[in-house]
Amino acid sequence: MEGPAGVKVLFIAGFGPIDQNIAESRRLYSQALGISFQEDAGGYLYTGALQGAKHFALWPLPQAAQSCFGKDSWPDGIPVPQAWLEFEVDNVEEATAQLESVGYRMLVKNRKEPWGQTVSRFLSPEALLVGVTFTPALREAS
Repeated sequence: MEGPAGVKVLFIAGFGPIDQNIAESRRLYSQALGISFQEDAGGYLYTGALQGAKHFALWPLPQAAQSCFGKDSWPDGIPVPQAWLEFEVDNVEEATAQLESVGYRMLVKNRKEPWGQTVSRFLSPEALLVGVTFTPALREAS
């Protein structure tokens, strides 16, 4: 994918939240989602074991609000997300139940989107809109 300035983007090399509450972030990603990390000096956690991004998009906030709340505006009192991140899982319902059992509040739960994806979404400690998903079109492409 080459842009007008001659920059050729090959793939997403990395993505990750900027931690302000390291303990809460570790609780979510390491414990609740079970991602194994290596740790560098200073507490930088990383992994190269997850498969890369299958989808990159600029998601308008009104569409994200519609997906989570059924209306075009983000509700007052809930932090506005700065980015979104989705994890494809074996079973959305089981992942949702597990995340709820350890205290994560779902904004949308086991919802079937018009494009066939089943998703549950919640806010991470960094105010990322995180989804656990089952996306048939992405699985068929693998």
